[in-house]
Amino acid sequence: LNNMANTYSQIYHHYIFAVQHRECLILPEWKDELYKYMTGCISNHKCKLLSIGGVADHIHILTGMNPSVSCATLMADVKRSSTIWINEKFYRPGVFSWQEGYGVFSYARSAIPNVAAYIENQAQHHKQQTFQEEYLKTLQDFGVEYDEQYIFHPVL
Repeated sequence: LNNMANTYSQIYHHYIFAVQHRECLILPEWKDELYKYMTGCISNHKCKLLSIGGVADHIHILTGMNPSVSCATLMADVKRSSTIWINEKFYRPGVFSWQEGYGVFSYARSAIPNVAAYIENQAQHHKQQTFQEEYLKTLQDFGVEYDEQYIFHPVL
């Protein structure tokens, strides 16, 4: 029985999250495999991956959301299960983890092509701007109040 048969939505979320201590642990030789794994996690929640990209220390994900799934539930699962997967496949347990928390921002449908292009061009983008600069600018652009001590843990 589908209790959401007459529910229609158009919800787009852009998630940003970093490797613990912003360490550069996402290696080019397995990042595509990681992205495929995360795509499966997102799909399991009946959400649709629109774009995924990043660099060695952080990831951006753009999704079409299922209205029955919360941001917190989706991110908890993506981060938890990918941490386990990465440690089993590429590191010993406990070596890799995601930094606590994430940023999530909503967009109108008309903005999706630009946001997707931005996500797909992360390597080029980060030749000019650090992750910290990028993240703080995004928070400021969206008018999100923040306390830096809870956003960034020092790079080890």
